[in-house]
Order: sequence, then C-alpha cells, then structure tokens
Amino acid sequence: MNASLSYTVVDIVGSPFVAIWRPEDGSVCAAGFLAAPSDLESSRLTVPDARAATAGPGGNNGSTAISRAQVVSDPLWDRLTTSDPGLAGRGLATKPATSGAVPDALRAYADGDLAAIDTIAVAQRETPFRGEVSRALRRVPAGDAVTYTTLAALAGRPAAVRAAASGCATNLVALIVPCHRIVRADGGLGGYLFGTEVKHRLLTHEGALG
Repeated sequence: MNASLSYTVVDIVGSPFVAIWRPEDGSVCAAGFLAAPSDLESSRLTVPDARAATAGPGGNNGSTAISRAQVVSDPLWDRLTTSDPGLAGRGLATKPATSGAVPDALRAYADGDLAAIDTIAVAQRETPFRGEVSRALRRVPAGDAVTYTTLAALAGRPAAVRAAASGCATNLVALIVPCHRIVRADGGLGGYLFGTEVKHRLLTHEGALG
C-alpha cells in the first residue's frame, strides 16, 4: 500500500504556498497558493516553520497557523483528487515536511535562488498536448514573461493558442510549472487562478516586472 502523500507549506511572496508530492519518488502532483484570492490578500496566515514564515519578500507576520485540515479543505486538494482519484485514497501526511528536496527548493526560491525549483520533479495527469504545454512552461526561465502565442509555439503547435491557454488554466502544479510567466500580447498580466496581485508579486520577485 502506498504511503500518504507528503506536503509542505512555505511563505512565497507573502502568501502561503502548498506543495503535495509522492514520497516514493519526490514528484509533485499538486501545488498552489492556499485559500481564495481575497483571503490571500486580507488574511496573513503563517506557515508551520518559522524560517518559512519569513523567507520571501513581504513575509507573513500573522498569527493563524495553517493546519492539515486547511490544506485538505482547500480547492487545490479537490482539484488534485478529481484529476487523479487514485490519490484520494492515499490521504495526506499528518504533519508537513519542513526539510527535504521540495521544501528546501521552495525556500531557496523564496530567498532569491529562482532556479532552485527547476529541478523539482512533477507528475500530473495530462493529455499529450497539455504535457507539451507543461514542458514548454518549464523552459520559460525566471525573469522572462512570454505570451500565450509564444507558449503555443514552444509547445509545438503555433496555431493552438487557446489550447495552450487552457493548459495554463488546468495546471495543477503552479509556480513549479510556471504558468504565471505567461502574459497577454497587449502587455496585460492576463488571468491567474490565485489572483492577479499574486501573479504580479511573483513576476516582480523574479525580475520580469520593473
């Protein structure tokens, strides 16, 4: 029987970020910012370990600890278990991991080592083209922001701009598969599941915005 899925919560650009992975191979199957965008802006939730709580710019100073129950009740968990029902039966570890390859890489990214997350393994269920979109996203380096048209070309189907955008929208592994680096052709930020303010902070952290 497979072990429970591992998870960690790290403060990144001032908001709590969760990553969930398979402990047998370290591959991340879901990742994203916790809570609804409005909650991310208004409530400064702290993460379980003190270093993570002050790791990134605008570090959290709140007093509400994030519990396992909050992670399981977050929409990210629903998206993961709907996408891959086999993972639902494994459940989530009792406590978050505070060290290891994934937590260490996320904290390094928050501290300014932007390439640290590039080596994190990822495993999410995808159609063949959406797999190409995910791989193309990971080839867009920190500090760059490209258009959906460019992303479609990088994925090998220049005419499939809408399909490439859909691949961003259904991405389950935010930040590590960096859909936040895709912007509109007119210079606008474009959409982001966790809110445009979070997207703006990420791109600023990476140096893509002045």
